[in-house]
Amino acid sequence: MCNHPTAPSLLIHSGEVERFDRGGGVATLPYVGKWNSQTASITTGQTVFQPGNGLPLHSHDVEESVLVLEGEATAEIDGETFDLAAGDATWVPAGVPHRFLNRGDGVMRIYWVYGGRDVTRTITATGETFEHLSVHDKGGAPVS
Repeated sequence: MCNHPTAPSLLIHSGEVERFDRGGGVATLPYVGKWNSQTASITTGQTVFQPGNGLPLHSHDVEESVLVLEGEATAEIDGETFDLAAGDATWVPAGVPHRFLNRGDGVMRIYWVYGGRDVTRTITATGETFEHLSVHDKGGAPVS
């Protein structure tokens, strides 16, 4: 017999997930709805970046793991820059400034996992903090 809380559904199909448009050629598909209860310890999803787009430098209050599913990324993490391709992964500790940029000619998709259910994002340039994927969590922009 299973000893963990019963979830409404243990499967999440991409067609059932609401797309979160972050503006500037960046959209997120958060896979957190049906099964994510108060006891869940992760938040997960996928973000799609159009060519030449990325997110501003920011940090989270929890650790983040990122896997590049498609395309070519430049990751800036704590002042260091790394080139990533499909199949590459990275990890960002809580509170560390980072961003991901699409450096390729096609779409870039990343799969992310946060080590927490309630995640905040702090924009490095402004110090503004808000709930992840809230109405205020926009900020996709062309890479300059």
